[in-house]
This record gives sequence, C-alpha cells and structure tokens, in this order.
Amino acid sequence: MLFTIVKKILVSFLLFALFLNCSPRLKESFSKLSKPERSWVVFHPFKAKKAYQISKEALITTDSIANTNTIGNDINGGQLDAFKHSFWMARSAQSIGKSAALGLGKAHEKGNYLTYKKRQLEDGILPDKPASDMDLFNNNVGAELGKKYKTASKSTIINYLLDAVLDGKLKMLKKDAAGNFLDCQGQILSIEALKGTWENNKCLIPTHKL
Repeated sequence: MLFTIVKKILVSFLLFALFLNCSPRLKESFSKLSKPERSWVVFHPFKAKKAYQISKEALITTDSIANTNTIGNDINGGQLDAFKHSFWMARSAQSIGKSAALGLGKAHEKGNYLTYKKRQLEDGILPDKPASDMDLFNNNVGAELGKKYKTASKSTIINYLLDAVLDGKLKMLKKDAAGNFLDCQGQILSIEALKGTWENNKCLIPTHKL
C-alpha cells in the first residue's frame, strides 16, 4: 500500500512539472498561490488548468453582475461576495467534480488564514474567521448545485444562484446601510475591535436579509 501511495505522489509531481512547463502564464499564476493552494495544484495537475480558467471566469462574471446592480456591489461580505464564491464552486464542480472543487475551496480558505497570520490583505482587507465561514458555506451550496446540474449552461447557473441569493439560501455578513459590520444584536463593531482578530463578533445572516 505504501508503494502505491508513493507511486501516486511521484506521478502527481511529474504531471505537475508538465503542467508548469506548458504555459508561462500558468507558472506565473502558480507562484502567486498560497501554500495550501499550491499543494492542491500539485496533486490535481490535470484539473488545475481547468480550475484556473474557471477562477478567471468567476471574477469576470462577478464584475458583470456587479454592473447590473441586481445584488449590489459589496464584494466584502455582501450578496455579491456570496454569489462569487457559490458561482466559482458551481462551475468548478461542473468542470472538475464536486470533491476536487471543494478541496480547492478549502485550500483557498486555509491560504486566507495564512494571509491573516502574515497580516497581509485579501481584496484590500485582512481575512477573518466569519468571512471564511461564510465562504465555506457558500462554496458548499455552489458545489452541490454544480454537481446537480452538471451540464447546465453558465447563464442557467447564474440565474439559479441569483435566485438563491435573493431567496436567502446563501450567507453574508451583517452590515448597516453605511457598510459597518454588525454583531448579531445589530451593534456596530468598531474598527479597533476587528483589527488583527481572526475570531470576532461579525454575524452571518441569510442573503435575503438586508
């Protein structure tokens, strides 16, 4: 059994080497990934290129949805943020399978924790646990949708997820009209209280509650 595991690891590394050599752009993108994401790529060399394309698609699609103002433009814990992660996972599950997609999503969140520990920013902010919990929840909803509707078109997936956002089937972080984060009692969380903390009192709510 040990020989089989070692063999699989060696094959994965060989395929990974081929993956990097096939495209300078992919090689550059790989260098920007977190350590957990790089590990995912190493063990999923055939799926990594598809995942890369889907990730780009998710960003472009999210920008397009933002321009319609259908679900606002809050990419930091709002409805649009919920859509982005669920769409990314739905399309990934369609392309590389639900298990691999969720593995990539978890690797991304592990990378966010390392980013937090290094005090680096993601999308202009410092990651924290409530945001990570939100992402993981929405990842699961999206991946399940992608598995269920394996051959559905991109536009169909978009419509399903927009409905899911408006029906409150996804999660977002509670905020007031001014964009301040709130706890579950509706009290404003000060910047000082949130600064540099992984676990804090940000509150997850269904996406239909504004």
